[in-house]
Amino acid sequence: MTDQELVALAVEMEQRAYVPYSRFPVGAALLCGDGTVFTGCNVENAAYGSTICAERTALVKAVSEGRTGGFSAIAIAGQGTDFCWPCGACRQMLYEFAPELIVLAARQDGQFARVPLSQLLPHGFGPKSLDC
Repeated sequence: MTDQELVALAVEMEQRAYVPYSRFPVGAALLCGDGTVFTGCNVENAAYGSTICAERTALVKAVSEGRTGGFSAIAIAGQGTDFCWPCGACRQMLYEFAPELIVLAARQDGQFARVPLSQLLPHGFGPKSLDC
C-alpha cells in the first residue's frame, strides 16, 4: 500500500468521527507489515478526559484483534491547515507497540508529512525501558 492510499483511508475515517464538542474530525489508518489496515476515528465524550483519539482507536482495534506488533506506518488526517500530528498520549501508545513506526500526518488539502515516530518521541519510554 502506498503512503497516499493509507492517507486516503485516514481521510475516509474522518466522516465517522464523533466530535460534537471540538468539531474537529480526525481519521487514522494503521498499516501492518502483512498489508492489513486497522482504521479509527476520534470519539469525544462530554467528560473530556474520556475522549479517545483516532490513532489510539486504530491501535486498540488492532490489539483487540490479536495484533501487538508488525505495524509499519500510521496515517493521521485532520481538517486543519496544519499537519495532524499525534498528541503526546498517542505517541506514547504507538511507541509501546511500534517504536520504528512511520507517521504520515495529513492536513485538509491532502498534503502530508512523513516522519519516523522516533523523531516525534525521541528517547521514548517503552517495554525495553523496564529491563533490569
